[in-house]
Amino acid sequence: MTNCPTLIVTVGLPARGKTYISKKLTRYLNWIGVPTREFNVGQYRREYVKIYKSFEFFRPDNEEGLKIRQQCASAALNDVRQYLTDEGGQVAVFDATNTTRERRETIIQFAEQNVVSGSLCIPDYTNCNTEEAVEDFMKRIKCYENSYETLDESLDRDLSYIKIMDVGRRFLVNRVLDHIQSRIVYYLMNIHITPRSIYLCRHGESELNVKGRIGGDSGLSARGKEFARFLGQFIQEQGISDLKVWTSQMKRTIQTAEALNVPYEQWKVLNEIDAGVCEEMMYEEIQENYPLEFALRDQDKYRYRYPKGESYEDLVQRLEPVIMELERQENVLVICHQAVMRCLLAYFLDKTAEELPYLKCPLHTVLKLTPVAYGCKVESISLNVDAVNTHRDRPEVGIHTHTHTHTRLKDGCIHSNPGTLKVKFWIFESLYYIISINLLSK
Repeated sequence: MTNCPTLIVTVGLPARGKTYISKKLTRYLNWIGVPTREFNVGQYRREYVKIYKSFEFFRPDNEEGLKIRQQCASAALNDVRQYLTDEGGQVAVFDATNTTRERRETIIQFAEQNVVSGSLCIPDYTNCNTEEAVEDFMKRIKCYENSYETLDESLDRDLSYIKIMDVGRRFLVNRVLDHIQSRIVYYLMNIHITPRSIYLCRHGESELNVKGRIGGDSGLSARGKEFARFLGQFIQEQGISDLKVWTSQMKRTIQTAEALNVPYEQWKVLNEIDAGVCEEMMYEEIQENYPLEFALRDQDKYRYRYPKGESYEDLVQRLEPVIMELERQENVLVICHQAVMRCLLAYFLDKTAEELPYLKCPLHTVLKLTPVAYGCKVESISLNVDAVNTHRDRPEVGIHTHTHTHTRLKDGCIHSNPGTLKVKFWIFESLYYIISINLLSK
């Protein structure tokens, strides 16, 4: 991890997907382990004004409105500074229209001086009818269009940015400087807004599940085979002609997919977490034979790595290509395993590393995920086939040591003196920019 924070700044007219992309990008970076926070200036403005009246507030000649918007932007930037300098943040996303070159220059100057030291779903229109909301919002866009200055390939050639045009049909990328920025660009070039659903489920109950043993590569139990048949019926009832089915390379997911009588694709990266020396053991046996390992896992289940095996943190890194491909695809059914399903679910539901290992993913249940404006709708569908319960609740020791673990990790970060902190500054325009400037005080 670098000790050089990145400030991302959105640019674009309203209703161009800035907040949608900001939230997805924030969720993705947090999921891969880069501490990231979004700062939405519109939310600051809503908290300040309380009641939205009309588009008149956004007119360029409305001096009072302009003053309030500037105050809200300054408040958000102050919070950005605190997050990057005092709270250990690595990436801050400053989500606002930022349509003028003057505003963008102000943000750059702020960074130099301080850091170195689904549109109608927005809350403004909660109580409006659709026709009134559309009419006001279109006038609101006009207010910004009058003063909008897009990033210029010549004038802004020294900045690093990505420009997304026509909802991802065209991209313009300029001066990508480091690993984090390249990952951001790759991610943004793979997401889309096409309506779709992602179905997640575990394999049918396995023979080792019945015995209470973890890992291994056993086949399905009788109830597991029954679930596979029910899953085939369920998928057929959904009537999705273009559904893609993915499995791991382990027997229990393949046997589950075979019952669907549809083509499926095997992914080795979807294999269950490797429990190393503890493979095919019962939890009671692990506690008896490896008491220290058992206790360490309870203290920090996300980062704990089985001897000769993997941690949840390892698994997240292994699954990044799956997430990227899920963002590229439309309707997909992923038949996987408990730990794998937890990692995938944590990405879509924006769960923390501490919450991830304890997400409930019961056998013989399908989760239907439907991406919506600023999040993900989840439907849990039980196929009513009995199965053992493989979920293990968070032990009390994990709760007691959580604060200590967090503090230890925070203290272990590399901290810079205020006079030597280097910041990378990005802009994205939707159109979409990410501008990056290396700032190093002298």
